[in-house]
Amino acid sequence: MRASPDTCSVATRVEQDDPDSMIDSDEVPVEARQPRISLLLVEDDDEIRASLEDVLTDFGYDVRSEPSADAALPTLHQHLPDMIVSDVRMPGISGIEFCKRLMGDGPLVPVVLMTAFGDVEMAVDALRAGAFDFITKPIALEQLKTVLERAVQHAEQQRRSKSGIVRLEDPEILDGSRHGLIGSSKVMRQLMDRISRVAPTDATVLITGESGTGKELVARAVHARSPRREGPFVALSCAAMPADLLEAELFGHRRGAFTGAAESRDGLLQSAHGGTLFLDEIGDMPLDLQPKLLRVLEDPRVRPLGGAHEMVLNVRVVAATNRDLEQAVAQGTFREDLLYRLNVHHICIPPLRERTGDVAELARYFLRRGGRNLQLTPEAERLLSAHAWPGNVRELENCLSSAAALATTPYISVRELPARLQIPSLGQEQQVTEESASLEEVERRYIEVVLRATGWNKALAARKLGIDRATLYRKLLRLGLSEPQ
Repeated sequence: MRASPDTCSVATRVEQDDPDSMIDSDEVPVEARQPRISLLLVEDDDEIRASLEDVLTDFGYDVRSEPSADAALPTLHQHLPDMIVSDVRMPGISGIEFCKRLMGDGPLVPVVLMTAFGDVEMAVDALRAGAFDFITKPIALEQLKTVLERAVQHAEQQRRSKSGIVRLEDPEILDGSRHGLIGSSKVMRQLMDRISRVAPTDATVLITGESGTGKELVARAVHARSPRREGPFVALSCAAMPADLLEAELFGHRRGAFTGAAESRDGLLQSAHGGTLFLDEIGDMPLDLQPKLLRVLEDPRVRPLGGAHEMVLNVRVVAATNRDLEQAVAQGTFREDLLYRLNVHHICIPPLRERTGDVAELARYFLRRGGRNLQLTPEAERLLSAHAWPGNVRELENCLSSAAALATTPYISVRELPARLQIPSLGQEQQVTEESASLEEVERRYIEVVLRATGWNKALAARKLGIDRATLYRKLLRLGLSEPQ
């Protein structure tokens, strides 16, 4: 690369055996910043510290450096900088412990950690404790510059909002019409508190939970409580399209990049600039596409397919999956380094069966949203709360939608609820007694209830039972069941 008149070449590569001691530099733009942003650099290697101090000064920061965290901590109460850049491995207090102490004391400032590639997992632990980001050695200075600029923006947004943490118990956030986060159980309160702590940071978030638990709703709540809330929220399912189309959708393409690319199109990474990109079903992302996403997370720039130039991004990535990604790593279907990058903040959504106390509240919300002012009878409410809900909140919502369509009065009773829920509430004459409670008898009565509820429509009954029609016919013959005349 040839230096332009407004750039300054800085030779700062320190050749040593230890990869922690390498800084890789090309050309460092000199940018005047008014007012200058104060930065504390903590690095135990004298040569690297001096080189980095020169580079960061050329970036336009007002740099103060210390050789260790032990030396830096006593001065922070008198001279709190706008941001901190610290090494991870240092004598005495490590960079991770330094970060944890900073997060526990006084006003917060963005902390960027420098670490060797082998220490990435350690750095992720520090990010979970509140660090803003980390970069790996040897350090690419353009990446360092980009990370620091994002940290500056984050700090400014934090100052504008005056308080980085706003609890999700605020009525405007619990309004189901906006985010659908309904529930007052202990596990739900813990989930909301976790969201309120994670949202103000700019680090990546991994949301896990069973299908139907509301992972996208949680992602939207994280976005809504973040400094990026005025920016776009862009969602993409990694399981909904072929690998080549997914790459084009994510990174964009230029005209003629592949067959059928009649015009240029920005990818969703560019569309989410200044906001949040939600990658649903991240566990289903093709393996050959994962390194490209990892590169963007480490160095937020993107080059569209067929394009000649890279674009700088300002995007927060929130990913979600119902798969066990650690198991996927062990099976070789998911990259371990990508998992580390995504799993900076982890939000696990509990299944509905672990918060049955919220079922009635959720049901009332879904009925109000329908606009008919329907109410549940006490028996129907008890029946809903007793169900295991393997499909979680999505199953409950579908159940209430079906019941509302069948309701002919302002009340939804047991008879409007799906047959699979009615088994515990059969009439006394249909109860299975202790003497006759064999598995075959339970199966017979359950199939009979489903057939009656569907008007003996065997195709529909088979779908509700989760079996094919041939299997249902065999069961009818074995159990001696036939449609009444």
